[in-house]
Amino acid sequence: MKKILLLSDTHSYIDDSILKYVKQADEVWHAGDIGDLKVTDSIKALKPLRAVYGNIDDKKARLEFPLNNRFFCEEVDVWITHIGGYPSRYNPRIREQIKENPPQLFITGHSHILKVMPDKKLNLLHMNPGAIGKHGFHKARTMLRFTIDGRKIENLEVIEFKR
Repeated sequence: MKKILLLSDTHSYIDDSILKYVKQADEVWHAGDIGDLKVTDSIKALKPLRAVYGNIDDKKARLEFPLNNRFFCEEVDVWITHIGGYPSRYNPRIREQIKENPPQLFITGHSHILKVMPDKKLNLLHMNPGAIGKHGFHKARTMLRFTIDGRKIENLEVIEFKR
């Protein structure tokens, strides 16, 4: 079993309240718009990190992190990308690929809107953790945490901070 902390859209912001949750996780996943790499460096100093770059990320972030990160966690096929769309409205860049070979868990960022929803047609779970950074239009800063045990995604929890 692995405890996962999922965040996105830090936009160069990291603080002790975020790092408190990082310390409680087995792995941290970042769905892009990292901003300053001090964010990912702070996380990597504490826990293993899987991340992708987002549309605001500079050349250094794009050299360190991929646009798409597809991997297995336990027995769950995971795909993280920053701009991926939502069930029935996937981004054209990935639409055919996701239809031909859907993951069990599809993670995006970008919208700053927390959403967790099933795609019944493709039999996958879509997650967007919202935005944990302080830059953007969101009214609350959010992250997700959950566990993966074999093929099961369980114990989903929203972590919310006021802006």
